[in-house]
Amino acid sequence: MSKPRIAVSVGDLNGVGIEIALKSHKEVSALCTPIYCINSYMLNQACELLDVDIPSDFALHEVEGSFNIKEGCVDKNAGKYSYESFLSAVKLCEDKKAEAVVTMPIHKEAWMLAGLHYKGHTDMLRDYFKKDAIMMLGCKKMFVALFTEHIPLKDVAASVGYKKLKQFFLDLHKSIPNESIAVLGLNPHAGDNGVLGDEELRITKAIKSANKKIGFERFVGPLVPDTAFTPHSRDKFNYFVAMYHDQGLAPLKALYFEESINVSLNLPIVRTSVDHGTAFDIAYKSRANTLSYINAIKSAIEFI
Repeated sequence: MSKPRIAVSVGDLNGVGIEIALKSHKEVSALCTPIYCINSYMLNQACELLDVDIPSDFALHEVEGSFNIKEGCVDKNAGKYSYESFLSAVKLCEDKKAEAVVTMPIHKEAWMLAGLHYKGHTDMLRDYFKKDAIMMLGCKKMFVALFTEHIPLKDVAASVGYKKLKQFFLDLHKSIPNESIAVLGLNPHAGDNGVLGDEELRITKAIKSANKKIGFERFVGPLVPDTAFTPHSRDKFNYFVAMYHDQGLAPLKALYFEESINVSLNLPIVRTSVDHGTAFDIAYKSRANTLSYINAIKSAIEFI
């Protein structure tokens, strides 16, 4: 049986993504057929900076554009190229020339400087496919799906609405294995029955309504957030829903930072990603860790 083809978006070339791709190529090639969305000029420039040779079987999907790599710098040209690399990878999947997309990290400020209005990969995918993509991060030991993502904390409470929550639960249900999913409350002590906020009333209503439609108790909660990730709770649940970004990702990264991945659910294509940033502080210093990328490749293959 032929190996799956994975389109690899190289991310911000001023960061660690291309180093990780080159370091991991031999191991990744044993799992799949990677197609790297980068042109030969930019790849040669990166390899010169890293002082490494280009593997003979390093298959490229040429992405137009060129600029001078400025290792560790926020740059609009790098931001634009990372977007074009990502868009090329998505189109390879649409054209059935690849079975999944795996993304290296982009830099959000570089995207902004390049005139891109998206806050990241997932935001772009929502607009591109006109679908409510779900951002889920983690590893086999623990996954966290985010109800709200890259929005200011002051806007989170107003975003926790019954209808939107219910649809989120139903979409998540269709996207992951059939096991219990723990849902976190928003407020301290999960609101203490309305003493510390009433958002949990809407969360509870959405859980009950989604479970009724699904036909069994798929979603459990709302759980008290400060005890939701204790060892006892993680023994009971492998999947969690957090109401906002740091509520779910702070414990996840404290526990499983190097091995976690990011996966976009509820889309017509498979997309996984490393769960770390561009790491400008170590860019082109041959110090980047490859574990998250390897896990992202393995997860993409499992989702195909």
